[in-house]
Amino acid sequence: MRPNSPPALHRVLLFAALGLFAAFFLAPLWVMLATSLKSMDEIRSGTLLSLPASPGFEAWAKAWGTACTGTDCGGLKPFFMNSLLMVVPAVAVSTAIGALNGYVLSKWKFRGSEFMFALLLFGVFMPMQVVLLPMSQVLGWLGIASSIWGLILVHVIAGIPSTTLFFRNYYVGLPDELIKAAMLDGANFWQIFRRIVLPLSTPILVVTLIWQFTNIWNDFLYGVVFSGADSKPITVGLNNLANTSSSVKEYNVDMAAALIAALPTLAVYVLAGKYFVRGLTAGAVKG
Repeated sequence: MRPNSPPALHRVLLFAALGLFAAFFLAPLWVMLATSLKSMDEIRSGTLLSLPASPGFEAWAKAWGTACTGTDCGGLKPFFMNSLLMVVPAVAVSTAIGALNGYVLSKWKFRGSEFMFALLLFGVFMPMQVVLLPMSQVLGWLGIASSIWGLILVHVIAGIPSTTLFFRNYYVGLPDELIKAAMLDGANFWQIFRRIVLPLSTPILVVTLIWQFTNIWNDFLYGVVFSGADSKPITVGLNNLANTSSSVKEYNVDMAAALIAALPTLAVYVLAGKYFVRGLTAGAVKG
């Protein structure tokens, strides 16, 4: 029998291809990071991929605290805080409602439940631009237009179809015998949900939290349409900073600002990425 050189060669080629794809994918991130650590003189005299000769965080400090975003020169800090105040309750509420909807639509079906689920699915594929005008009117009637509370409500409503879909499809795979046994033992609707269903929901809960956090944090359309002067999220602040004209275009500040805006989502995927993959594949294979 001949040596196992072909399989070894295949592995080498496979890893080489994967490394090439990873380098191609990570190249923009490297350019942003390297540029943010350079001075403007070094940027003018060097190349995009070159290492910073004297790395410094002056551009980061300016992007955070003193960069101009239009007529205001307070940096990204207030926009970052607005996004935090918006994303935490919006993610929590939309996930909780989606879990409850999925529980009802999978284990407590009623007449018309399938039709209601179909209507919710329509919300997953509906273009966001369609709801801008009616949502603006609703926020005005409620008195929360151009506020953090208005943005929270918009993202909760926009997220309910997706979170319901995730939880409903996951709960369909839970044995109905668990629910029936709990009912025979005298457990009511909320007791079954709290003591049996929720403890089994960790994989899909992680998926939904990451999904909602990423979508809400990175949203620009709702942020620019429904926010006011004091409630603009980080994506709007980043856009304003990048488009603010000055005598000298500071590319290092722009790159540092983009990385600041992306840090929360990067941190979430680095710290919880493996749980996201596990949650997506949970229940994919039965038996």
